[in-house]
This record gives sequence, C-alpha cells and structure tokens, in this order.
Amino acid sequence: MASAGVHRAAGSAIQQTMRYESIADIYSENASVRERLLSVLSGVRSDEAGRLPEDGGWSVQQIAEHLAIVNNGISRICAKLISAAKETGRTSDGSFAISPRFQQSLNLLSTQKAEAPDRVVPGGNIPVEDSVGRLAEAADALGSMRHDMERTDLDGHTFPHPYFGELTASEWLVVCGLHEARHTQQIERLLERIRR
Repeated sequence: MASAGVHRAAGSAIQQTMRYESIADIYSENASVRERLLSVLSGVRSDEAGRLPEDGGWSVQQIAEHLAIVNNGISRICAKLISAAKETGRTSDGSFAISPRFQQSLNLLSTQKAEAPDRVVPGGNIPVEDSVGRLAEAADALGSMRHDMERTDLDGHTFPHPYFGELTASEWLVVCGLHEARHTQQIERLLERIRR
C-alpha cells in the first residue's frame, strides 16, 4: 500500500506554475490538464483498468479513484477557505503570484518521493467511469467558485497540505492541476507497459 502511493512530482508540471499570473490562468491550465486526463481515461479498456503494474504500484482504476478522492477534497477545502476569506470583505483583481514559500515547497517535492496519505489511498473497487463522474463533480464545484476565487482576497486563509504546508485556496487550485498532470503521466506510462 505504501509504495503504491509513492510518486515524484513532474518537473515540467512544476515549471508550468511559473506562467500563472492570474486565477484565470490556473483555471485554464487545469482545464487543459483535465481534458488530457479524461482523454487518456476514455481509452482505457476494462481488461486494462484493474491491472496492477509489476512494480507494485496502483492500477489505472486506483489512480482514477485517488484523483477523484483528492479533487473532491480540494473542492471542499477551497469552499471553506473562500467562505472565510469573503467574510473579511477584501477584494482582489484576480491576479496570482507564486509565493516564495510555495515555490520552495514545489521545488523540494520535485526532488523527493511523496507517499499518498491513507485518507486518499484508493480502495480499488471503483470503476473508472464512476471515478470520472466524481472528477466531473469536483470540476463543477471548483468551477462554481471561480468568480469568488478571482474577486476575493484569499491571502491569510490557509489549510495545510501534507507536503506543501499551509496553502491558500488559489494555491490548492494550482496543486489540483499539478497533481492531475502527474498522475495522467503515470497512467500513460502504465498503459504503455500494459500494451506492449
């Protein structure tokens, strides 16, 4: 179980965060990442979905379930953080800049392995199609927050990430996309091995 959740952050995905200048940029990049993920998952055959890799990692089905669990968790965290931030009445112009602390955490994780916390480890019995449905629910929930994300000053309201530390709602949104990108690459590599 422990080794199945171990993965490295994709260096190229982390470099993409340098391009974010606004909340709109984050949403746009995350939509592209999700489109790629859904395209990959739509091509997975039933006989491939549950097949475990020889290295003891997760199956495609488990990765999809993990992503659904994480994304739904992120949407709940963002909703709470936005609600707290809105109470201050401080507004934002929708701009975004990576804080030095957040960038340092991203850089550090790109050189280290990360193990998924138990609460987001997949059970493995959820069909890919069901996980795709839950991913859509999380995307809809995050999409419904876009106006508030862009118009509310989110600084000062954080929730801890197990590896990145205290994050604002906008930083959680960045993590959501980076996490999907990393696991999409993992699924692609796994399918390559399965299909040889």
